[in-house]
Amino acid sequence: MSETQQVAKVRLLDAAPTIACFRSEVLEGLRQPIKTLPCKFFYDAEGSQIFDAICELAEYYPTRTELAILQQAMPAIRHWVGPDVRLVEYGSGASRKTRLLLDQLEAPAAYLPIDISREHLLAASQDLAERYPAIEILPICADYTQPLSLPQAQRSVGRTVVFYPGSTIGNFHPDEALSFLTMMRELCLPDGGVLLGVDLKKDPSLLHAAYNDTAGVTAAFNLNLLARINRELDANFALANFRHYACYNPIQGRIEMHLVSLHDQTVWIGDQQIDFRRGEPIWTECSYKYHLQEFAALAAQAQLAVAEVWTDPQNLFSVHYLRPIA
Repeated sequence: MSETQQVAKVRLLDAAPTIACFRSEVLEGLRQPIKTLPCKFFYDAEGSQIFDAICELAEYYPTRTELAILQQAMPAIRHWVGPDVRLVEYGSGASRKTRLLLDQLEAPAAYLPIDISREHLLAASQDLAERYPAIEILPICADYTQPLSLPQAQRSVGRTVVFYPGSTIGNFHPDEALSFLTMMRELCLPDGGVLLGVDLKKDPSLLHAAYNDTAGVTAAFNLNLLARINRELDANFALANFRHYACYNPIQGRIEMHLVSLHDQTVWIGDQQIDFRRGEPIWTECSYKYHLQEFAALAAQAQLAVAEVWTDPQNLFSVHYLRPIA
């Protein structure tokens, strides 16, 4: 870890990507034949707050649907997780769904939230430390797609369970998702598990509405990525010259989110020139949707078996508990 900070009751382990890393990945993506920006960089302090607002939108069904599933499935989840768990959450954000688990699980030993947004992570972790004084809160600020050395809990741990809600697994292309699931399996060996949310294939009109809300909050979230590059990398993106565009690709089974250049234009990132044609997109995020059988097959490739799966009555969303295959 690059540094350690002490704030109130929470000890933050900080391995956040450096500005140099941010700049390198941005320039690499914008120099590709199809320009891209890594979606992990959505989540600075402002981006994390905007995403929290997205989760409250009427059109954005995943958050409320997953919360309802978790509430209904909690007795079974409690059984699978067991006592004295070390709960590791990737992309923890505000840790809202985690509170359901910490309220109901049997004597959790420790909670390790991992998030790339330092301020958001600290605020959520401090709140949790006050709410759950018997649980050791060990936040890590990091890009969780990279290898990490996690801190050890002071208490004896029964097993490790990875919590990965919010359908974020869909932000990985299938080969990337396979690698990430494999990494989670290794973390929860020998007798732990993975509790994660998976968005399901459904009427494309519902998906379109979820990523193109009428209030424009998702558009603001997408455009904030350019604003962040301006703030941190001495760039001069004119946000009014780009438009949020999201569509569902039924062949690939994914939402594709872009920022489209409205004009021929040149943007500078420090001393680096990036040219855009009118209509040229920057691909900022994908969000794959799955049938239950498709996701089970993907998990099996990572040597994870579906122990139990829960869905809502409309089959919009699913929550899976996966166990390592011996």
